[in-house]
Amino acid sequence: MTKGSGTDPWKLYEFLPSFVLGFHGLDQSVGEKILSGKIKHLKASENEYDWLGHGIYFWEGNPQRAMEFAKERANGGRNSQGDIKKPFVLGAIIDLGRCLNLVDSSALRQLADAYYLLKTANPGELPTNGKQLLARKLDCAVMQTLHTFRQVQEYEPFQSVRGAFFEGEDLYENAGFKTKNHIQICIRDTHCIRGYFRPIMT
Repeated sequence: MTKGSGTDPWKLYEFLPSFVLGFHGLDQSVGEKILSGKIKHLKASENEYDWLGHGIYFWEGNPQRAMEFAKERANGGRNSQGDIKKPFVLGAIIDLGRCLNLVDSSALRQLADAYYLLKTANPGELPTNGKQLLARKLDCAVMQTLHTFRQVQEYEPFQSVRGAFFEGEDLYENAGFKTKNHIQICIRDTHCIRGYFRPIMT
């Protein structure tokens, strides 16, 4: 790679051509404050196990999954960090901007390169993703390594990260589908969020 913004060899297809709808599960009191303008944006997550690295997380096109997540947190489930008393779903209109789209071959190559950078810099034991791939400390560390590498090389930063995940039990016997398959979006630049809305929940 040649150093300097505008010389990134992967930049041509990093912009996706349309808006997407994202959904975030949270406590109703916080959601209402954002809808009323009292709070401008959701708070970015910076946990060491965040699947797509640090940022604001949304379920793409899946308000029901966002509600399930909020209810799980309210009931003290494995994702129970943060107080949720009344589960609520907040919708967002998102322009993904410069996106690390992890269903794209070039994005996956960049992530693989970042892993080798991380491994070279840390010859000892690396963090792991856990037995059930739920606490993805390794993936988060690799993702943050990639963002740091781009910053050092003076490439324009990714504004968002998008990934497809196959999660849960088999949908039916010998199925190639899981009960919790989803697409997740991590927004690193709040300029990507063009507005919030109250979704119609059926």
